Amino acid sequence: MSDELGFSTRAIHAGQEADATTGAVVPAIYQVSTYKQDGIGGFRGGYEYSRSANPTRAALEECMAALEGGSRGFAFASGLAGQDTVARALLVPGDHVVVPSDAYGGTYRYFNKVAKPQGIDHSIARIGDVEAVRAAIVPGRTKMVWVETPTNPLLGIADIEAIAEVAHDAGAVLVVDNTFATAYLQNPLALGADIVTHSTTKYSGGHSDVVGGAVVTAKEIRVPGLEDAEDRIAFHQNSIGGVAGPFDSWLTLRGLKTLAVRMERHCDNAEKVVEFLQGHDGVSQILYPGLESHPNHDVAARQMKRFGGMVSFRMTRGEDAAVKTCGTVRLWTLGESLGGVESLIEHPARMTHASVAGTELEVPGDLIRLSVGIEDVDDLIADLREALDIHG
Repeated sequence: MSDELGFSTRAIHAGQEADATTGAVVPAIYQVSTYKQDGIGGFRGGYEYSRSANPTRAALEECMAALEGGSRGFAFASGLAGQDTVARALLVPGDHVVVPSDAYGGTYRYFNKVAKPQGIDHSIARIGDVEAVRAAIVPGRTKMVWVETPTNPLLGIADIEAIAEVAHDAGAVLVVDNTFATAYLQNPLALGADIVTHSTTKYSGGHSDVVGGAVVTAKEIRVPGLEDAEDRIAFHQNSIGGVAGPFDSWLTLRGLKTLAVRMERHCDNAEKVVEFLQGHDGVSQILYPGLESHPNHDVAARQMKRFGGMVSFRMTRGEDAAVKTCGTVRLWTLGESLGGVESLIEHPARMTHASVAGTELEVPGDLIRLSVGIEDVDDLIADLREALDIHG
């Protein structure tokens, strides 16, 4: 589908043409494992076995590629399954990866506990500092620079265009986890990234009812020797087999149809929550790229359409106050994950990022992370105010 079409048009139509037989406007759920062949090797539409290809998953993959402006999309059973496939497809023992100092705990756990024992080393860099990324590169060995922007949970911002230049100069691919921003707010491939990953569990699905992941490759991989990255990822997706199932693919595809309107509401509500937090004495620091006080606000303003629905803040009275605040709210659901229509609150140090305690990625104990949903924002603020007035 043409990149010239608007985002919502692509979200609703890419890979989702009306069924030629019935006229159904919603893609079918092809809950099938195998397909009848027209003679040995006579595959109908290229389908033989659903690990290799499934029509519902193919529709999702086409839609994700269209939204990111990429060459090809790949759908997985989880975001980490997609990340693992990218790493296995493009890295070999002896290679080196630059990882953010503020990365999702599961991503760091993967590189530290899974990839490292298999001979793939990594260094930690402050991803908001281009020169720190450059300094972390090991000449001749660094084959991948991994970026989250905004980061999880400190909402750091990476200059994608500048880091792409650094990575490519070193002969490394740039992979950007675009989960927090989504393709609606940010397009890493247009800024020079080679590969984009998503946990589609989050904003893409948007309703907290499906777990999934996606990978999208650029139309041109800018690293010599890795021009076949798309084919490598396709081969490993099939060989490893961590693919999205038909129903999960269908749920995610359904979620993408409303991504644009949901993200606008998430952003509207987040901005009002931030405004409230700025006036409360119980809050010592707010981490949100939309604030001019954010160290990389200018970068975020340049490469993002808006600043997203994720907000983190630190409590004046420390960790105990943060924990109690998380347990006192009523409308904000205490839970991990993010990006759903309902608002979530969590304590990263003891929840999503407990696995990085004691490492360079350890997060402050007084930190609270909010996934601001699409409820009436006055109700959300009133609930948060009551908890902060008690514990702040």
